[in-house]
Amino acid sequence: MLKKIFLSLAFVLASAGAFAQDAAAPLNDARIAHIAYTAGQIDISAANLALEKSEDAQVLAFAELMARDHAAVNEEALALLNRLDVAPQENDTSAALSSQAREREEQLAALAGREFDIAYVENEVTFHKTVNDALQNLLIPNAQNADLKALLETGLSLFREHQLHAEHLLHEMN
Repeated sequence: MLKKIFLSLAFVLASAGAFAQDAAAPLNDARIAHIAYTAGQIDISAANLALEKSEDAQVLAFAELMARDHAAVNEEALALLNRLDVAPQENDTSAALSSQAREREEQLAALAGREFDIAYVENEVTFHKTVNDALQNLLIPNAQNADLKALLETGLSLFREHQLHAEHLLHEMN
């Protein structure tokens, strides 16, 4: 149990650090879009891992919801960027998030059964807290395009629901 808490804490600290990495570089809509898209892809990947490894019906249903909702938001984001003729711009934050997510996914992949299920749901709680904080305090305030800002606000509302769902599921599992 202590190992799982340590891994979750390490992920929180690493993710928070990743969102702060670009503090010296100005955030523009292209960079914000790439960060948001990357965060969505990370959660889709984690959900796909859960769909492969879990046998728990509630965890599987949650993972399906995460994959579906994050894919839908990412599709909307790409469609918006195409309409605006803006290409997502890679940056240190999205690169750090991707690197940290790969490490966390490797840790999750090494687990099995109930231990995996609990670690996956704990990861989802932590991930959504971090992303929701970044959306509210960094990405939305810095977005210049009204349509991008509205999409990020819609995503924040949905991802807050995801966080609550994950917290409820984790409570039921413990």
